[in-house]
Amino acid sequence: MSGILVTGANGFVGRALCETLVRHGHDVTALVRRGTLGMAGVREWRHDAPDFAGLLEAWPDDLTPDCVVHLAARVHVMRDESPDPGKAFHATNVEGTLRVARAAHARGVRRLVFASSIKAVGETDGGTPLAESAAPGWLDPYGRSKREAEDALWALGAQTSLEIVVVRPPLVYGPGVRANFLQMMSALWRGMPLPLGAIDARRSMVYAENLADALMRCATDARAANACFHVADTDDLSVSQLLRVLADDLAKPARLIPVPPGLLSVAGRLTGRSAQIQRLTSDLRLDTSLIREKLDWQPPFTAKEGLAKTARWYRETQATRHSHT
Repeated sequence: MSGILVTGANGFVGRALCETLVRHGHDVTALVRRGTLGMAGVREWRHDAPDFAGLLEAWPDDLTPDCVVHLAARVHVMRDESPDPGKAFHATNVEGTLRVARAAHARGVRRLVFASSIKAVGETDGGTPLAESAAPGWLDPYGRSKREAEDALWALGAQTSLEIVVVRPPLVYGPGVRANFLQMMSALWRGMPLPLGAIDARRSMVYAENLADALMRCATDARAANACFHVADTDDLSVSQLLRVLADDLAKPARLIPVPPGLLSVAGRLTGRSAQIQRLTSDLRLDTSLIREKLDWQPPFTAKEGLAKTARWYRETQATRHSHT
């Protein structure tokens, strides 16, 4: 059993991780900024300062975890309303991360696991699944902040005894998912025609419980120290395959119109959505051989199982919503 502190514990991935850790008998503390996790077997610590200011001074004297899993972040959004997104991402994802790491080291924590993102490498794979050693391509402000945080953590680890582990997931899905994945399921649920029937680009994804299991392994396995790992489901589905699987799980028709990718790209330029279209029409596959070989890790769930659980959650959410109207 290990003592593990989870930042961002009441978020989408944080809840899945805390549930996984408790199920495996670990001593879990949830660090949240607002709200509450409300999970049996989990101690809660609320620290409501922006970007983890004053974290070291507020650290409870009786809190002595072996590892901190740092999930809290300013997340990527399609329409960022900040006047300076780069500065905002840097403040939270770089400076805030360093405050957590320095406080953890000062309090005798042995290891910090940092949930980065494949966006710290880029948006496409260039024809070859991305390994951990891949050089970064074009990075948006979010991806740049994650890469800068990684570099800052490696430098801190080299100067101290704090073990650093970096985990780079792709798109994460599962019950409770939000943003684009939720919008996609909503479109399928409503029977909307989607111009994505000809998109055969393959995109790695990771089911939330698979990511939680990998994060737990990285927090507790001695072999993970000072390493970076790419984590994804075993199967890389194309966009059209993903939509058809989800539609089947939702018991809805997949109304996919086979619009050529070139026409979609033109439409993207005309509507100011080139970046979104590029993500849909470009391959982004992860090479996950390192974590499988070094840590003997395998995803506990298949993509089919994860998508089925996600669709079941969505159906139940819709049923509950309609029962209250």
